[in-house]
Amino acid sequence: MIDLLKAPPKPKTRIIGHLQGAEPGPVLVFFGGIHGNEPSGVQALEHVFSKLEKHSSQVKGNVYGLLGNIPAILQNRRYIQKDLNRLWLKEEITRIEHCKATHRSFEEQELYELLNLINQLFTAHHQPFYFIDFHTTSSKTLPFITINDAMINRKFARQFPVPIILGIEEYLEGPLLSYINSLGYVSLGFESGQHASEEAKNNSIAFFWLAMIYAGAIQKEQMNSFDVYFTALRTSASWNRNFYEIVKRFAISPEDSFNMEPGFHSFQKVSKGTLLAQLNESPVYAEKKGILFMPLYQPQGAEGYFMIKRIPTWILGISSMLRKTKADHLLTFLPGISWRDASKTQLVVNLNVARFYSKAIFHLMGFRNRELDKHHLLINNREKAARNHLYKNSPWY
Repeated sequence: MIDLLKAPPKPKTRIIGHLQGAEPGPVLVFFGGIHGNEPSGVQALEHVFSKLEKHSSQVKGNVYGLLGNIPAILQNRRYIQKDLNRLWLKEEITRIEHCKATHRSFEEQELYELLNLINQLFTAHHQPFYFIDFHTTSSKTLPFITINDAMINRKFARQFPVPIILGIEEYLEGPLLSYINSLGYVSLGFESGQHASEEAKNNSIAFFWLAMIYAGAIQKEQMNSFDVYFTALRTSASWNRNFYEIVKRFAISPEDSFNMEPGFHSFQKVSKGTLLAQLNESPVYAEKKGILFMPLYQPQGAEGYFMIKRIPTWILGISSMLRKTKADHLLTFLPGISWRDASKTQLVVNLNVARFYSKAIFHLMGFRNRELDKHHLLINNREKAARNHLYKNSPWY
């Protein structure tokens, strides 16, 4: 039995590695182990930083590898008391910053230390930042990227030969990358495969080197193994480079008894009526046909599974055009929609008046939806915060 009243011992440093390049350039910050039962990202970062020094003369900018939830990593648990990847809400951060260290949970202390380190990086560097968070899943999966759907994220992410998932921030409260994205920086989550698999570690290593090249930290011509990493990642992803969006989250609570039926994996197509799981000894069936995503095969977690659908390329094109022309300003001419305040970053939708409006319209223009109450929807503009000027000279922009 794990003693939750006594904190496990910590390694001496949270920084897995740091390399300062020979010339100015981007700042890449990689996280591993935000969930402690996902060792592949940590192992990948330890591997690449052991090799990175020999490339120091070729690197531009700064590269950091950071440990996430150290107490949970040491116990191979997703978390000890709270999910570290659900705490990054402004109200929570303010509370954690102002409370005594002795009053913080293990994960709150981890957030406090990580936040201080991130703020130190913002003070030390003024080049464009790239934040990449390595994760794995409890089920078998293709490697994939998750992003908050700002255009800078979408443009950078689409260079990688893996599927891209949009909209997960609408279903998860408090992920680390949502907080960073709210500050306007490029931020990607990379799910490299199933927990602790060799393939997941190798996919994370490949992703690291591709990210270095795409961000401009290393020139492609200087990396003889670029094609090897690109091909390996593309093969692991079964040549799937589609965009998807989440359309359903099956939420569970710690009090629930949830058991996914065996054999499911991410990106698996399921038919209506398929038996998916048992919730409190009652069967859970697929309500309609769709694509299963991240089925849960571990004790800890608040999502039993998600359902996703593929986004057609033409929809992505329309979305890009609407954002470039700032068409969102026309929304307030529609009944039941108004700006929340003078900053014009949030819209309030009165569902009594505008209940027939589709969320898809708001998604096209870059808004994230969140219910304020039964009658009002708050939608945040992802593009307003984006620091596009930092990235406009990047090849991918």
